[in-house]
Amino acid sequence: MEELKKVPVVIINGFLGSGKTTLFSSLLSQSKQKNISVCGIVNDMSELDVDGEILGNKVVVEENKSILESISSCVLSSKLGIEKLDQRLKKLLGVKCPDLIIIETSGSCHPMPIVEYFKKHNKVILTGLLVLVDSLMMANDFSFGESLIPKMQQNMLKGKRDTVNLLVEQILFCSHLILTKEDRIKKEKLKDISSNMNRINPLIPVSSILFGKLSIESLFEIEEYNYSNVSQLLEELEPILESDKESNKPYDLATRVIKDDRPIHPERLWNVCHQYLDKRIYRSKGFFWLPSRDKHSLLWNQAGGAINLELIGTWKSGIIEDQNNGLLEMEIKLLREKLNDETGRFGDRHCDLTVIGDKKQVDKFTNKLKSCFLNENEIKLWENGHEFKDPWPKNLIKI
Repeated sequence: MEELKKVPVVIINGFLGSGKTTLFSSLLSQSKQKNISVCGIVNDMSELDVDGEILGNKVVVEENKSILESISSCVLSSKLGIEKLDQRLKKLLGVKCPDLIIIETSGSCHPMPIVEYFKKHNKVILTGLLVLVDSLMMANDFSFGESLIPKMQQNMLKGKRDTVNLLVEQILFCSHLILTKEDRIKKEKLKDISSNMNRINPLIPVSSILFGKLSIESLFEIEEYNYSNVSQLLEELEPILESDKESNKPYDLATRVIKDDRPIHPERLWNVCHQYLDKRIYRSKGFFWLPSRDKHSLLWNQAGGAINLELIGTWKSGIIEDQNNGLLEMEIKLLREKLNDETGRFGDRHCDLTVIGDKKQVDKFTNKLKSCFLNENEIKLWENGHEFKDPWPKNLIKI
C-alpha cells in the first residue's frame, strides 16, 4: 500500500509587529492567482482576532471559509495553544488535503513547543520555520542586532527571561530568517543586521522582503525542518520553558482590549501617540472610525514607534447616509435590514482595539487611548456637521 504523502507546513514566526500578517496575506493572494491549494491557521494572543479578520477579508478566504482557522486568547506555544492547534489541524485536514498549510503565530510565541509538536506528527511535515525580524526595531533598539547577545547574557546573569530571550531563541530555532521593512534602513546597515543575525545562528539563510513580497513557489522548495540542528537547544530549554507553557501571556507581556462604538477624536489621537507611545508598547491594532472620515472603516496598525492607518472598507451606515451612494432602492432596503441586526449606537460603526506591551506600561497608554473617544458634547457637534481637525494623512492605503 502506497504511503500517503504528508502535507508540508510552513510556520511564520517573529516578534510583535514584524510583518507576519502582511506576508501571510500576500501568500494567500498568490495561492488564488496561481491555483495553489492552501489552508491556514492564524494565532492572536488577544481575545480580539484582528489578524484573523484581516485575512478573512481576502477574496480566497471569503470564497471558502473552511480554509482558514483562528486561534485567539492564547499563545500558540502554550499548553492550551498546542491543544487548539491540534484541533484546528484535524479540522482542516478533515475537510481537504491541501498542497500547503501556513501557520501564523502570535508575536509572543516561542517556536520550541511547536517544533516539538510537529516532530511527532504523522500527517503533516514541518518544512519552513520562517522568522521575520523587524529591521527598524533591530536598528533602533538593538544597535542593528549587535547588542542582542550582550543583553541576553545580562538576563542570564540576573536569572531573568524577557522579550530579548524570546527574540534570540526565535532566531536560534528558525530555518530561514527574513528581514522586513528594508525600505526604512540603509543598504549597508541592512547588511550589518544580516551579519549579526548570522552570528546568532550561522546555519540559516538571511534575506529581506518588502511588503510581504515572497514567492509562494519558494515555500515548496524548502526541505524538511532539520531537527538535529536544534536538538541540544531543545534539551537546554525544556526545563526553562516548562513554566512558559502554562502561561497564555508570557515574557511580562500584557494585553488590553478597548471596545466602544464612539468615534475617536483625530487630533487627540495624534497627540496621545506623539506624547505617550512608549517603546515598550510593542503592538496595538484593531478597527476604528473617525468623525472626520465617518464613512470609512479604518485599521489601526502600530508596531514599536511606527503607526499606520489603513482603509478597510466602508461602513454600511456611511453608505446609507450618503445621498449620492448610487444604490438602487432594493439595495438600500437590504442594507437597512442588515443594519437592523446591529446593536451599536452608530449602526455598524465601532472601535475594537487591542494593545500589547510591557505590563508596567500598557495600562497608561491604553487609558490615554480611551480618553480619545468623543464625549457627549463632541458627539452632538459631529451630528450637527462640525468638522474636527484631522492631522492624519489624507490618502490611506486600502488593504
